[in-house]
Order: sequence, then structure tokens, then C-alpha cells
Amino acid sequence: MTYDERKNAPSYLMFLKEKQDGTIKVCGCADGRPQRQCTSKEEVSAPMVSLEAMMISCAIDPKENSYVVVTNIPGAFLHADMENNVHMLFKGTKAKLIIKLEPSLYRRYIWYDKKEKPMLYVQLKKALYSTLQAELLFWKLLSNTLQE
Repeated sequence: MTYDERKNAPSYLMFLKEKQDGTIKVCGCADGRPQRQCTSKEEVSAPMVSLEAMMISCAIDPKENSYVVVTNIPGAFLHADMENNVHMLFKGTKAKLIIKLEPSLYRRYIWYDKKEKPMLYVQLKKALYSTLQAELLFWKLLSNTLQE
């Protein structure tokens, strides 16, 4: 990896949340802020509906007796493949946990920062929430799938 690739690699963020039924939900995403410095909006912007168009549709749909459906696609971005090299950084405890998965494979790729905190750079194969490209890659996948 080059110096710029390491510098612009987003860190992995992990959040734990207790649900109403008492179970623990884990959410992971990338901290995409470092990518903003080296990526233009044109490269990563997915088409979005304007607020005005959505409001007009909300007024017209009931008059035309249209059915409107809202859905969620779990792990939506993970269905889309990354188009170019995007690296991500696991630090500290998260890096240690990755090493535990397959020590013989990952241990040789560990780096240590000045505070002796382990760091592991990985290359993403799939789009990950909060990387700048994720929305555009998923939109391309969804629109191509619907056209087929």
C-alpha cells in the first residue's frame, strides 16, 4: 500500500445497541471522512429524488389510487461489489478480533502504531456502509437488476 492509501483508508466503526427485547445489535460501518479529501462528488454521487418530486408524488398517488410500497433490503450495500481498490483500517481490539478468526493468515499483516496498538489494513471486496462509493454502487446494482 502507498502512503496515500494508508492515509485515506477509513477506519472501521462498530456500535452496540440494546434492542427493546433485550438482545444486542451490532452495527458496523466505515468512517468515510478521510475519503472526502481525495474523492470528488461526481465520482460517488448516486441519483436522488428531489424533495419537491417526492411531495408531488405523495399528493398524486392517493388521487390515482396508486399503491405505494416501502421496503428495506438488509445488508443492501454488501450486495454490491467494489469497483476500485478501497482499503479500510481495523485498529486496536477490532484488529485483535480479526486476527483471532484466522491467526496464521492475518498475523503477518499486523502493524503497530506508536502506542503499540495493533492495526490491520484490509481491501474491501464489497461496498460497505459509509464508504463514499457505497450508495452509487448499490444504486447501479439495483437499477441494472430492475432493468433486467
